[in-house]
Amino acid sequence: MSGEEEENAAELKIGEEFLKAKCLMNCEVALILEHKYEQLQQMSDDPMNQVSQVFEKSLQYVKRFSRYKNPDSVRQVREILSRYQLAEFELCVLGNLCPETVEEAIAMVPSIKTKGRAHDDDAIERMLNDLSLIKKFE
Repeated sequence: MSGEEEENAAELKIGEEFLKAKCLMNCEVALILEHKYEQLQQMSDDPMNQVSQVFEKSLQYVKRFSRYKNPDSVRQVREILSRYQLAEFELCVLGNLCPETVEEAIAMVPSIKTKGRAHDDDAIERMLNDLSLIKKFE
């Protein structure tokens, strides 16, 4: 991105390095940190010696704000959102915040309605319905 252009997430102008970066939803981070926590517990008789306060707080945070707890549900959420050719940034915002209406989704991620994108209101509604089914059956 040139120095003259201003970054604007609403228009998906977030910088080339962020557009190519792999983003993780809170629920994915929670699974990774829980796995690491279990590994640390197995390696030590006193697991608290192996876990920093920052690690603990990070784990608590992502667990608290994870909308999906089941590993299969987490995988399904990413698969569903990936079908809609969203940028990683958009995918993670929608997966983390779980909007219930098309209007909420557009307010949270305005870039899904920018010109040249194939996301009409019906497509966004289908995406949200797919996500709500996962949450319902989790």
